[in-house]
Parts: sequence; C-alpha cells; structure tokens
Amino acid sequence: MTSPSPGPVARPQRRFATTRWSLIRQARHQTDAPARAALEELCQAYWLPVYGFMRRQTRDVHEAQDWTQGFFASLLSRNAFADLKPDLGRFRSFLLAAAKHYVCNEQDRKATVIRGGLIIVQSLDYEDGERQLAQELSRETSAESIFERRWALAILGRVLSSLRQEYEAAGKCELFEALAEHLSGQATDETLVSVAECLQTTAEAIRVALHRLRKRYRHLLRHEISQTTVSADEVEDEIRHLFQALSRD
Repeated sequence: MTSPSPGPVARPQRRFATTRWSLIRQARHQTDAPARAALEELCQAYWLPVYGFMRRQTRDVHEAQDWTQGFFASLLSRNAFADLKPDLGRFRSFLLAAAKHYVCNEQDRKATVIRGGLIIVQSLDYEDGERQLAQELSRETSAESIFERRWALAILGRVLSSLRQEYEAAGKCELFEALAEHLSGQATDETLVSVAECLQTTAEAIRVALHRLRKRYRHLLRHEISQTTVSADEVEDEIRHLFQALSRD
C-alpha cells in the first residue's frame, strides 16, 4: 500500500466576490438575481434551525412543516432584504427574528394557506430533520436554544463536508477519515502511532498532516461564518457564539 502524502490539498476558489449575506444586504430590489440566489443558498443550508424552532412552537408536526415551508416561501417571494434593520446585521439574527415574526402571524390568524409552487431551491427532508431533532425535542429546550444549537451544528457540518470534499478531490480520503475524529482535542503519541501504522507512514508525517487539517478546518470555519456576516469584525464574535450554543447542550 502506498504511504499517504500529508501535503496540503488544493484550495478551491471563492464563489462570490463578496460574502453571501453582504451581497443580500447590499441589494435593494427583488430583481437582483445574484442576491436572490445567495439568499436561496443560505436558506437551503440553514433550514433545519428554523424547522427546529417551528417544532417547539407547535405540537403538530405537520403544522410545523407547513410553517417552515410557508416561512421560506414568503421569505423568497418578496424583497425581504430591502428594509433590513441595522440591529439584524447577521443572517443568524435576521433568520431567527423573521421566524419569530412569522410564527406570531400564523398563530394570530390560524389559517391554512395553499402555497402551491412557492417552494425553496429543493424539497426539505423533514424525515431526516425529525431524526436530528429527536433528542432536543425530547427535552424541555426552548425554541430559541434549539435554533441556536442547530445553527451551530449546521455551520460545523458544512465546514466538515467542504473539508472532506477537498481531501477526496486530492485523493486523500483515507487520510481524512483517519484524522477527522481528531480535529478537536489533543491527539496522543499513541494515537498518532496507531494512525501511522494503519496508513503505513510515520507518526511525524501524521502529526504534520493533522496540523494542516486543523489549520484548514479553522480557515474554512471562518470562511463559512463570514458568509453570514457583513464584516470581518463579526466573525470572531460569531465563532464564540457558535461554541457557546454548543456548550449549553
């Protein structure tokens, strides 16, 4: 078996000249196609925190699904970013505030609305969503806490997925799978030796590879979070908020 090379993997090019949320906030017209596409992508990526919030608001699963679908349909069918408030400077804050407002309106009128084709980019996998939310919904967890935790997990999940894709593209899938579980915490010398033996390389090569993996993970985390903020100054604060949300579990 050929020893894995622990060298760096190729870096993908950024998809947007500016961040997605900055692009949305700069737009003032519904016909702004790039901004709408950016909003659709963010909604598709972070729908589960909203669904978790809706599930805590009603005991009726189907009603929560209807609210979620209706919320995103409403968000994407109007110029939702034309009158953004300064205090909703981050997509996380905007999405939570908008979801709260939508639920209040739905609870007030308690009407069934046939929304037809107003569906976001792809259909939502509620079955998988229920599986992921099962533990939180079994506890006395607030709707806001579910949203914040699921937001954090969605961010980390997207980062890990991007990192895996990079290593797969570089032909380093086996190396990634061996090291991914050691992204956080300290890997002992015994662990490094064990991984090295499995991959038929040296412990030092694995130590270097793990260092590079962690460095790339941190970079991708900052990049992913930057897509939901309007300035670089907010990224560090969002990272702290993310881990605070997870520490409450």
